[in-house]
Amino acid sequence: MKSSPFDYVRPQTVTEASVQLAQHGVTTAAIAGGQSLIPMLNLRAAQIDLLIDLSRLEELKAVSETPECLQIGALTTHAAIEDGKTPDCFQGLMRQLAGTISYRAVRNHGTIGGSVALADPAADWPGCLIALGAKVRIAGRDGTREQPVVDFVQGLYATSLADGEIVLGFDVPRPDAPLRWGFAKVARKSGAFASSIAFVVAPGKGGPVTVVLAAAGPRPLVLTAAAHRLAKGTISEDTLRAAIADDLTAQLPDADAYQNRLHTATVMRAAREMRAKS
Repeated sequence: MKSSPFDYVRPQTVTEASVQLAQHGVTTAAIAGGQSLIPMLNLRAAQIDLLIDLSRLEELKAVSETPECLQIGALTTHAAIEDGKTPDCFQGLMRQLAGTISYRAVRNHGTIGGSVALADPAADWPGCLIALGAKVRIAGRDGTREQPVVDFVQGLYATSLADGEIVLGFDVPRPDAPLRWGFAKVARKSGAFASSIAFVVAPGKGGPVTVVLAAAGPRPLVLTAAAHRLAKGTISEDTLRAAIADDLTAQLPDADAYQNRLHTATVMRAAREMRAKS
């Protein structure tokens, strides 16, 4: 199929893009890599009046480090992260994740900002950035603001973005100690949307642990019971499995037996990988 007709503009500044996105009486959409939006337009799952192309906005491509965090621009592609063109502050977690996203042709164009702004429940980056405690930087007509990614992603294709707001990038805090992490993903085939994604991260040993499950509900889930058990150190797999079950019962009460087994197995795999790291 082909998309319904729409107008197209390529703003020169973030301010100009913000104004264009906030036009009254006009259905707008911003495009970066276009790997999700273009198929939706062609299938007419999305219909717009005006497409705003952000791909030439250089300030959305900037990547830098500070002593406190990695600052990564919204237009950074999955391939750039996969290829090590961004600093590795997280012992390879982001690079490993990027290499599992869809196919290389998609990774060459798809962006980290587009992934989070779309808030597809099966997307990889929202869960990863939540696990790492990242904040999203947002620009709008009233200036800029920051918000934790865990609060920014609000549900099924839903975020806190207001009319005219644009994701500038992300501030990902550097861990205080070498990051131990585990990442597991289940998909029907290579490149397909995931059915379950789990992240388990722990800075050093003996500190806090964060467990995030994605592709399980409308938004990534933070599994507090499992994280609490893992933070205690040496525990049996049965104890951890019981804690995961408590989290799933509380946060996915309508999950069937298959879904519970699937998500439990994904989290267990990620936890084993994290615990195996010295």
